[in-house]
Parts: sequence; C-alpha cells; structure tokens
Amino acid sequence: MRDANDADFSNLLLWYSQAGTPCLKVVTAYDAQAKSYSLKFSQVVPPTPGQPVKDPMFIPVAVGLVGSNGMDIPLSSVNHDGKLETITKDGQPVNTTVLRVTKKEEEFVFSDIPECPVPSILRGYSAPIRLDSDLTDADLCFLLANDSDEFNRWEAGQILARKLMLSLVSDFRKNEKLVLNPEFLHGVKSILCDSSLDKEFVAKAITLPGEGEIMDIMEIADPDAVHAVRTFIRKQLATELKDEFLNTVKNNRSSEQYEFNHTNMARRALKNIALAYLGSLEDEEITELALHEYRTATNMTDQFAALAALDQNPGKIRDEVLADFYDKWQHDFLVVNKWLSLQASSDIPGNIENVRKLLNHPAFDIRNPNKVYSLIGGFCGSRVNLHAKDGSGYKFMGEMVLQLDKLNPQVASSMVTVFSRWKRYDETRQNLAKAQLEMIMAENGLSENVFEIVSKSLAVSSLAQV
Repeated sequence: MRDANDADFSNLLLWYSQAGTPCLKVVTAYDAQAKSYSLKFSQVVPPTPGQPVKDPMFIPVAVGLVGSNGMDIPLSSVNHDGKLETITKDGQPVNTTVLRVTKKEEEFVFSDIPECPVPSILRGYSAPIRLDSDLTDADLCFLLANDSDEFNRWEAGQILARKLMLSLVSDFRKNEKLVLNPEFLHGVKSILCDSSLDKEFVAKAITLPGEGEIMDIMEIADPDAVHAVRTFIRKQLATELKDEFLNTVKNNRSSEQYEFNHTNMARRALKNIALAYLGSLEDEEITELALHEYRTATNMTDQFAALAALDQNPGKIRDEVLADFYDKWQHDFLVVNKWLSLQASSDIPGNIENVRKLLNHPAFDIRNPNKVYSLIGGFCGSRVNLHAKDGSGYKFMGEMVLQLDKLNPQVASSMVTVFSRWKRYDETRQNLAKAQLEMIMAENGLSENVFEIVSKSLAVSSLAQV
C-alpha cells in the first residue's frame, strides 16, 4: 500500500501502539480574492495510563466542498507543505479527496474555489476520531439537506439534533416556550422527500438521538426534561410533516409475499419509522391508519411496528391490540419476549403498575433469564419511568434485584447495574437511588456478584465526600 501510493506511512503503526482516540480540530477560511479555501488541522491524543505523552497519528481525512447550489465543487489540486499536489482522477477533478494528516498541526489549501463552500469533513467516517470543526448550525443544516456523502449527512443531523435537544432542555427548565428550529425541520423534510436516497439511510437519518445519549452528555442528567423535549420534537416533526409521513407509509406498503432482502428491509424500515412518528400524534385518523397496518401486515416486522405505534397512547384500543397480538403469537417465545419488552419500555406515565401486573402474566417466568431481560430489563429502557422522581422505578428495581439474587445471581448483578451511575442525577434522585443500594447491601446472604457491584457503586459516594 505504501509503495503503490508513494506515501509515507511511518506513523500509521501508532494506531497499534498508542492507546486513546485522537481529537482532531479543524479551522476553515476562505480567501475570496485568491479563490482559495484552507483547512487548518491540529490533533491531540489524550494521555492514558502508562502513556502520558503521545506522538501525532496518521489520520486520513476524506474531504469534499459543497457549493451554495448543494452540489460538490470539483477539486483538482491542493497545496500542502509548500507543494501543489494534483488530486485528479483519470485527468478529471474529483468531488472527494483524502487529506493525510500526520503532524500535530498542518494546513491544506484548495485553489480555484469560486465561492465560500461548506466543508464536508471525514466523509465515509474515514478515520475513527473525535472531530471538532468550526461548522455553524446553518452549515450543519445545509449539509443535512444537501451533502452527497450519506455518513456526513447523517452525522450533521445527529449533531444538530443533540444541540437542539440540549438547547430545548435549557428552555424547558426555564419554563420557556419550546420552538423547533425551522432549518432542522427543512433538513429532515429534504431527506424524507429525496427519492434518490437509500430508504434504509433515510430511516436512520430521520431518527432522533435517544434520551440516554442526551443525558450522557449533560453534567447533571434530567430525565424529565430530556423526555419532554424529545417528545416535543417528535410531535412537531409529525405535525409539520404529517402529509409527507402519510405518503411515506402509503408508498411503501406491500401486499407481496415476505422477502428477506435489502430492498424490502429498507422499504419496511422507512415505512415503520414514518408510522412511529405519526403514532406520537393523538389523532383518530392515525389510529385508524395504524390499525389498518396492523391488520393487513403480511409479516411480523410490519405488524409489530404497527403495534409499537399504537402502544404510544394508552387506552382501550392499545389494550385490545396488545391482547390480540399475544393471542396470535403466544406460542412463539421469542415474539412473546418482544411483546413483554415493548410494554415494559413504554413511556406512558405510571407504566410501573402495568409492569407489576405483567409479573403475574402467564407469559412471564422470573426463573427464565430471557423473560427477565425482556420485562424487567425492558423497563429500564424507559428513562422517564425508571428515574421517576417519586422513586417508584428505583423501588421496583431494588425489589427485583433482591428477588432475582436468590434465584440467579448473575441475572441479578446485571439488573443492579442500573444503579451504578446514580451520582449523575439530581440530589433527589441520588438519595432515592442510594437508599435502594443501601437496602440491597443490608440484605443477608447477598451474592458475591451483586455485592461487588453495589459496594463499588456506594464507594463512589464515599470517594466523592473525601
């Protein structure tokens, strides 16, 4: 590879000898007079135990420049280290080129750039690094709507969504009115309505980051605020793009025999994410649509997706469809596990009582680990109910851990890890979670598996007070 490309890969092997993920920062600038565009890179590899000082890594950065018309600007040369390098292919300009970043700091300058572009950096996720760019929200919205590189288009949407959600969480805490960024809405609509894109990509690109992901980047996690904000964005998108989502569902139906191939999997994925968005609306038309999808589904993927859409809103219809699904599939253990998990992970307020009732359902057996992971583990998937401010979620999990510890310590130790990050929450939740940990710790005959995790979790509190 080195000989064929006449390249210096001397520091490529550092990926095998240096621990840690490189952090790459990029600052861009456009010179209108010279019609040139520069990217200044600086990289840092954070210190790790035994390796306090790191050498610069070899980082291949795939880059494209997007013009104001949404099209890639053709690239023919780049100036680097005082040398002008030709980057054409078969004598023709390229839309994407790979810049080899090998030093702590270095600059690449593209010439013959007719306007200030929006850079599409790290196309195709060309290197496993953390990227810190100077892209503005407007730039990210532009890439979300126009970038020809699917990874960067998806990444722009995820970065925007995270920033939007964190901003709205701040507004929610201040009791301010929540408003959806219209540029974000436009970006989502552009992807949803672009028939040239792979349908599986579209399904992933319009999926919002999960509540857990947002809480992980907060200094003090706030499950109620994050849940309220994510629910707000989903409903706003569903409301503003209702016609587009309805057309997506209708245009991706199929009455043909089930086939396991990419085309059909992608079609189902897009239809079902559109149905999930619509299901967030309390709308009789949507309820009838979801019921139609449920009743006419020719495969379990579509039927379960319709069930999940109906599961979002409590009421008689939800209960009847859940019962009907169980009657049809009660002899298939794997499907029943999905049925249990769906109900347990529901964000319906006070869902803990429904979960307690399911403990006594014939489909559940606390001695069966997979049933436990589906129902009790599934409940942990609802951040807002698990971390309910009244402590009901913590109390339930504490009780279950003690009960499971007498039957299967390995499963119990898996369940008790839900308390391991209790210090990341507000003081009220910390006290409630800590009380459950202390209650578990005080139990006679506690297994070594559970004891180790609980004692280490409580030790975090002791260390914090030193």
